[in-house]
Amino acid sequence: MAVHDDCKLKFLELKAKRTYRYIVYKIEEKQKQVVVEKLGEPANGYEDFTASLPADECRYAVYDFDFVTEENCQKSRIFFIAWSPDTSRVRSKMIYASSKDRFKRELDGIQVELQATDPTEMGLDVFKSRVN
Repeated sequence: MAVHDDCKLKFLELKAKRTYRYIVYKIEEKQKQVVVEKLGEPANGYEDFTASLPADECRYAVYDFDFVTEENCQKSRIFFIAWSPDTSRVRSKMIYASSKDRFKRELDGIQVELQATDPTEMGLDVFKSRVN
């Protein structure tokens, strides 16, 4: 599975410049490559992010999660989410699962990984529990 250059470039912009809040990636099966599907503006919140994931199709996503530590410090963590809803096609789930590790290696700077099959597996409470 090839990875379009844009995938890495947009991720670097998110990581270094915080140009985006999130990036949703999709596998173009005909072209056999991962491409950027949607970019979330820095002002976009968690609800915008979850709304951009299709209910019945797999996606990869990166989310820049801001939080405040117990010491009252503002921090952020970059999450990689493998979104694979139960209602998606079996073939699609297999393609996304088999390509995930290679794709993730292309994105240098991922701090936390989540695998989610429904929205509750990537709720804000899950994000908060995984940042420490």
